[in-house]
Amino acid sequence: MRPFALLAAALAAIVSVPVAAQDRLPAPPLSDKTNIWVLDLSTGGRVEVALRPDVAPKMVERIKTLTRQHFYDGLTFHRVIDGFMAQGGDPKGDGTGGSTLPDLPAEFNYLPHVRGAVAAARAEKEDSANSQFYIVLQPRFQLDKKYTVFGRVLSGMNYVDAIEKGEPPQNPSRIVHAYIASDNPPAYQPLPAAVAPTLPATLPTLPGATAPARATAPNPVAKKRAARR
Repeated sequence: MRPFALLAAALAAIVSVPVAAQDRLPAPPLSDKTNIWVLDLSTGGRVEVALRPDVAPKMVERIKTLTRQHFYDGLTFHRVIDGFMAQGGDPKGDGTGGSTLPDLPAEFNYLPHVRGAVAAARAEKEDSANSQFYIVLQPRFQLDKKYTVFGRVLSGMNYVDAIEKGEPPQNPSRIVHAYIASDNPPAYQPLPAAVAPTLPATLPTLPGATAPARATAPNPVAKKRAARR
């Protein structure tokens, strides 16, 4: 009888696991270079981000596509709030731009806004993420499940901390080059001071809008000001 009792207990344990937990896909191993996003920053070094296609497959695929198109090369971090986050990925450099690809549906998930988390910036509409992203400098758990977290910094967080602060910064820091690790990127090379990078083409005004929508991560300390953007 004992084997049957053990089997029954095992089945009961499986049934008792929450549905959400049963549906979770395994995260890619950190050794999987196809899911490592490499950002060479003008702050002096290389940042590696572990991408999470298991929870945000559409956003991860967008990051890979734009990276391989060299979209992010030369773009600035246009909104950087000390103790909160650093936002970039806008070819216009003011929070209103994006790629020529369509906006993405929200992929809100269980990943928290811990230090080093990387998430998709968006406008007020939930399904408006495109190319912009932000890197969390200090935990902001009140943003959990409101923005698509699609990765986390593995190494080089000190170079993220060194990004010039401001809204906008006076001398904004840049992404010198972006790569996917499996594409065998060259060693880090700083951006020559005399070279001004050419920015990619930008999106026109969104249909039905009188002005371009501004993609953003809200400032919990100043929500009213962020809402007016």
